[in-house]
Amino acid sequence: MKIHYLEHAPFEGPGRIATWAAERGHTLSPTALHDGERPPALDAFDLLVIMGGPMSIHEHRNHPWLPMEKKFLAEAIRARKPILGICLGAQLLADVLGGKVFQNPVKEIGWFPVRMLDRSAPFDTFPERLMVMHWHGDTFTIPDGARCVAESEACANQAFVHGDRVVGLQFHIELEKVGIEDLAAASLDEADTAPFIQTREQLLHPPQESIAAAGVALYSLLDALAALG
Repeated sequence: MKIHYLEHAPFEGPGRIATWAAERGHTLSPTALHDGERPPALDAFDLLVIMGGPMSIHEHRNHPWLPMEKKFLAEAIRARKPILGICLGAQLLADVLGGKVFQNPVKEIGWFPVRMLDRSAPFDTFPERLMVMHWHGDTFTIPDGARCVAESEACANQAFVHGDRVVGLQFHIELEKVGIEDLAAASLDEADTAPFIQTREQLLHPPQESIAAAGVALYSLLDALAALG
C-alpha cells in the first residue's frame, strides 16, 4: 500500500508509523507543509495520516498552508480515503467535518490514561484503558455523524470515528522515545505547571509497558485502516 503523511513541524514526524509501514511492506511518503510542499493527488496514496503540530488550526496568517490543507482533507474524505489524524491532525479533521476546535479548560502534557468508550472497529482490539502520551491545549467537539470513542480525565473528547474510515486521535500513540525527546526539546516550557502537565523527567521516562502497549494499539488501528484502502 501507499501510505502518505502530512507533516506540520519537523519534530512531529511519523514515528512508529514508519516502522509499521516498513514491517508491512508498505511505502511511506511525506508532504512537509511547513516547508511549502503541497499535498499529492488523491490517487497517489491509499491511506492518509495527518501528524500533530504546535500551531492552532485557526492560525491562517502565520501558517498560510492551513486553508489549502483543510480543502485537501475535505476532498480526501469525499473520496473515501482511510484517514488517521493525530493531535492537530484530529483537530483539523473535526473542523473539516463541521465540529468546533477551541481551547481545552486545561493543557494536557504527559502520560495519562484514556478510557475507551466504544471498542467497535477499528478500535476492537484496544484495551478498556490505555496509558498514552498527550501534548495539547486545544480540543474539539465531536462532528455530526461521528462517534466519540475515548475520553480522559482532563479532556472529554479524546478520539472519534466518522463513518468507517476517518479516525481522529487527540492523543499520541505514534511517538517513539526519540520523538518524545524531540517534541520536549522543541515545545516544553518547564515553567508551565498545572495538574495535567508532567515534568521533563516524567515525559521522557514513562513505564516501558506503556510505550509497548501504545505501539500495539497503533499497529492494530493502522492494520484496520489499511484493510479499507
